[in-house]
Amino acid sequence: MNARITQESGTPDSGKQDAGQNDAIVQFQRTGFRYGPENEALREINLDLQRGGFYFLTGPSGAGKSTLLKLMYLALRPTRGKVRLFGTDIGTAPREALPHLRRKIGVVFQDFRLLPHLTVAENVALPFRVKDESSENYQDDVAELLHWVGLGSRLHALPNTLSGGEQQRVAIARAVVCKPSLLIADEPTGNVDPAMGAKLMRLFVELHRYGTTVVIATHDLELVRRSGAPVIRIEAGQVVGEMA
Repeated sequence: MNARITQESGTPDSGKQDAGQNDAIVQFQRTGFRYGPENEALREINLDLQRGGFYFLTGPSGAGKSTLLKLMYLALRPTRGKVRLFGTDIGTAPREALPHLRRKIGVVFQDFRLLPHLTVAENVALPFRVKDESSENYQDDVAELLHWVGLGSRLHALPNTLSGGEQQRVAIARAVVCKPSLLIADEPTGNVDPAMGAKLMRLFVELHRYGTTVVIATHDLELVRRSGAPVIRIEAGQVVGEMA
C-alpha cells in the first residue's frame, strides 16, 4: 500500500505540510527486510514522511514496527528496495557517510540504552560530546531539560540507581536535547504515569513546532486518538492502513 501522509488542521502544529509538495525526510520505496532467508520482517513498504510532520506508528507486537524504526535510525539497511533519509539512499551510501546522517536523528529506545558508567547529566549530554562541543555551551541546557522532566535532583546519579520511568525520561532528554531534525521514539511513555506521559507528549509537540519530524511507535491508542496526528498502521510486515 502506498502511504503518503499529510496533516490537517487540529493535529500538532497544523499547516507544516503541504499535500501538493513532496518534501519527504524519510522515503521507503518497495522496501523489504529479511532476518535470514525464512524471516521476512518487512515487504513492499511504500511510505513518505514529510519534513516537519508528526506521526504515530501502531500495530500488534511482531508486526515489523521495530524493524521499520531501525531502518529509519540507520541500525539496519534494507535487503530489498530503497530507504532514503534526508535525500540519501542509505542502501548504497558509503559507511563513512552514515555518522553525519545519524547526528541529525534523535532516538528514544524502548530499552533506554543509557551508558551505566556515566551520570544522568553525562548521558543526556552525549549528543553534544559526540560533536566535540564545549561543556560551557550545553551544560545549562542539559540541566534545564532534566529539571523539566522531573529529574533535577538526579543529575549526578548513575542509571542503575534510577527507576524504569526515570531511566525512560533520561533517554527522552538525551534524544531531544540537540533538537534533532528527526526524532524516533519507541513506546516513549510506556513506563511513566499518565501525568508525566502527557507532559512528555507536550515536549514532543513543542520540538515538532521547532521543525523536528517526529515518529512515535506506541500501543496506546487513546494517546493516538487524543493527539489527532496521522497514524501509520503496520501488520505482518506491511503498511495496511493510515489515517490523516
